Amino acid sequence: MSRLPLIAAIGVAIGAAGYFAFPSSSPETGISLGAVQAQESSEVDTSIVQEMTMGNPDAAVTVVEYASYTCPHCKSFHEGVLPQIKENYVDTGKVQFIYREVYFDKYGLWAGMVARCGGGDRYFGIADMIYDQQGSWTKGEDGAAIAGNLKKIGLTAGLAPETIDACMQDATKAQAMFALFQQNAEADEITSTPSFIINGEKYANMSYADFAEVLDEKLGE
Repeated sequence: MSRLPLIAAIGVAIGAAGYFAFPSSSPETGISLGAVQAQESSEVDTSIVQEMTMGNPDAAVTVVEYASYTCPHCKSFHEGVLPQIKENYVDTGKVQFIYREVYFDKYGLWAGMVARCGGGDRYFGIADMIYDQQGSWTKGEDGAAIAGNLKKIGLTAGLAPETIDACMQDATKAQAMFALFQQNAEADEITSTPSFIINGEKYANMSYADFAEVLDEKLGE
């Protein structure tokens, strides 16, 4: 389980100068990423950031997952547990599932920018690819290489090169994504990933059997 430091002091994401440091350019990818200023989250318009959901919005149970694309335990959950939850609870209309990104580092933020590049309909498919290839795309020698690895995932998902570039250069969107992450994580007192809010109650990472037990209890089954 990955531990989350104090939200206001995520040194790997926010530099001493008070900004997100993106690679300025990459000859391999053509991506040119500027700087995103670290403002007070209350000053940022977060309405441009879409909530990523699956399932029936009127379901009796809502599960909110907080996870990071660079977290190995989150990868394990998405590959081993979530597919079973989706099959048995989400696809059957019993549960609405909401995924909220946590940014331990700038690379997790970039991954979120790529995942969101295809819109809500394609988000979870691209997210699955990012988790599946976590062990390889995170191994770039520098920021430009990692950005290039993420762009390749976007291309494999069928996104146009210029579309991916535009998404990864959208400093306003990145600012809003980080601000919303701060607001949500503070409100729900998230200190590690993956963490879950199930009908307002917080839970740590669980096996599918334990997860199903909690869901069945909430559903009265």
